[in-house]
Amino acid sequence: MSLGDDTGRTRTRLPEAGGDPYGGARRNGRSSSRSLVTVVGVVVLLIAAIAFANRGGGDSGAEEGADSPKAAVTAPTGEKPVPAGAAGIPAGFAHDRQGAESAAANYAVVLVSADILKPDRRAEIVRQVFVADKQASLEDRFDQAYSREFLSTIGLDENGNAAPGETYVSRTMPIGTKVTGYSDTDATVDVWCSGVFGTAGEKTTNPVTSDWFTMTLQLRWADGDWKVDSFAQKDGPAPVPGDDKASTAEEMAKAVQEYGGFTYAR
Repeated sequence: MSLGDDTGRTRTRLPEAGGDPYGGARRNGRSSSRSLVTVVGVVVLLIAAIAFANRGGGDSGAEEGADSPKAAVTAPTGEKPVPAGAAGIPAGFAHDRQGAESAAANYAVVLVSADILKPDRRAEIVRQVFVADKQASLEDRFDQAYSREFLSTIGLDENGNAAPGETYVSRTMPIGTKVTGYSDTDATVDVWCSGVFGTAGEKTTNPVTSDWFTMTLQLRWADGDWKVDSFAQKDGPAPVPGDDKASTAEEMAKAVQEYGGFTYAR
């Protein structure tokens, strides 16, 4: 359930001659127009929902000009990995830049997950991820954004569950993080992500597809941990799609059940 709005594209081949592959790539006509319109429509709805839920979040007081080194890689530091906290969400991040990056990456995974569509799990996520003074208002906004009508639009029931025999997929994979502002009390972190979302099922009109997006999380040091004060999302950067053969609905559903997620740390 990523929130980018370019996930409905068909497969793309690299141009046979020179030119910019991002601007001049030819479209492959293998996907039906009906499927394309359906996927694009669902993504637009998701963008509107998350924008509504996050409306009114203020900027943090993070210091500007303290960017991370360009292309900073993950290196062994001797710091212990963070444990799973309440609701199975990582918690107990270090009170430093590295801890802020780790928190942002893990929170990006949680905020764009299938669990955020489930009312019970969503309440737990909000309480675990966000600062205390934003929890009540955000929980209300999320509940309004992910209403019964909205869930029905993407083929889920009022509890965020797919129809029998189908599996709703929403997995986010952070590719990298960048600190754009940091102080002892606030941090701003960009998280570049790839994701897969949609419904795995033989008769679905919303098949599992992929997208690329960047989340910006404003973090605040509160109650001995990094918490989210507000967040936003934009499309890309996205590579030219490859010609990978699409898996069957059964293979996608099996992969979601068999492969667990990761805890991310610098």
